[in-house]
Amino acid sequence: MDGVVNEQKPGSWLAAIWAARYRTPARFVALVALLLPWTTTGLTFALIPWLIAFAFLDLRAFPRSLLRPVCLLPIVLVVLAALGTLWSEAPWPERIHALGPVTKLLVVPLLIYQFERWPYGNWVFSAFLASCALLTLYSFAVALDPGLSLKLYLSRGPYKVESGIAVRNYIDQSQEFALCAIAVLYPAATLFRQGRVRAAALFALLAAGFLANMMFVVVSRTALVTLPFLLVVFGLLHLRRRTALIAAGAMVLAAILLWNVSPHLRATIAKFHNDYQVSMQDRQVSGMGSRLEYWRKSLGFIADAPLIGHGTGSIRGLFASVAVDPKVDPLRSEIVSNPHNQTLSVAVQWGATGVLILYALWFSHLLMFRGEGLACWIGLLVVVQNMLSSLLNTHLFDFTSGWIYVLGVGVAGGMALNAKRGGAFPAMDGREDERLRQTPGGTPK
Repeated sequence: MDGVVNEQKPGSWLAAIWAARYRTPARFVALVALLLPWTTTGLTFALIPWLIAFAFLDLRAFPRSLLRPVCLLPIVLVVLAALGTLWSEAPWPERIHALGPVTKLLVVPLLIYQFERWPYGNWVFSAFLASCALLTLYSFAVALDPGLSLKLYLSRGPYKVESGIAVRNYIDQSQEFALCAIAVLYPAATLFRQGRVRAAALFALLAAGFLANMMFVVVSRTALVTLPFLLVVFGLLHLRRRTALIAAGAMVLAAILLWNVSPHLRATIAKFHNDYQVSMQDRQVSGMGSRLEYWRKSLGFIADAPLIGHGTGSIRGLFASVAVDPKVDPLRSEIVSNPHNQTLSVAVQWGATGVLILYALWFSHLLMFRGEGLACWIGLLVVVQNMLSSLLNTHLFDFTSGWIYVLGVGVAGGMALNAKRGGAFPAMDGREDERLRQTPGGTPK
């Protein structure tokens, strides 16, 4: 961690407890990151003590920090979703249920404020990486013996034991592994340039483990589509031209090799075409074919209310209004509350107004991560992955992917903003760093 932390030695155990209030919220956020790959309930319970601990921080500059676009736009989107319940025709339980997934964005400004001021962001990254690494090992074990799956103990409702799926589902697992695999390439490349070959090899081995699990055990088609784009982003930003060309050639050779040695990979890719044939010719429900039908119907709903949409929670009712008899056309009979596209989900409910806010949110967060350093790389990667995967899903509103975005943008965003102002942190005894007093909102001159 860059910068100097001015931590004074407490004079008594009471002073030690009071000074620890700066570390405690970061520890709870690290606990959230540790639990995120494994459990939804545990994560929710970990958030409660973090919110309590956050209230004991020095919040004098917090109101002004909310006026920045990176903090204000998540709040605006939540406010729009709340207002959208007023013109929605859906039953009130459905309106409230649809509002819930959006409200997690309110945590982003809190995390940015916290980690812009206290130097414990790497705890969160390390906790998430360690948790995903452990999940990878367990996934290999479940691939050998599906009976080892923890779904029996950690799933809320009915579950299906699947090879390689330790908890939850293969979509969430693939998103986590893809993010970690690309994220650790940055420290691997940096350490290699510094001559620290052993440490670089350790990170490269971690990346290889995540990718091997995805190629040979289980992978979602969304992760398979987005992974090459993430690798290209890494090559463009962090590799020299010659090295990038060599890496690109190696990727092509690796892809050819994997295609020949991994039946699982071939089956996953072939499913794109098979789904399309099943849906377009036989009018049966399938993954990709159903998505195309959802998108077609959603475009019609948007045309009916282009400016402010149909309101929060209206998607399911709209699909029900145009559904046909399942015996006549199973594909067109589906009633869903998720069109499997982030832009369409927002546009159906809140129209062009919501889409403009969504894109402004993504763009402002991308701009926040301009620069060098691990925090900028992780934050950029999280935003780019969310934008790409949201072409095929509503990952900003989904639980696991949405919380990855919230944690990644919040923690990395705070660290990146701190680095841009010089890397100084407030004193741990509660006194603000003098540089933070020089301008409104805690931003130094």
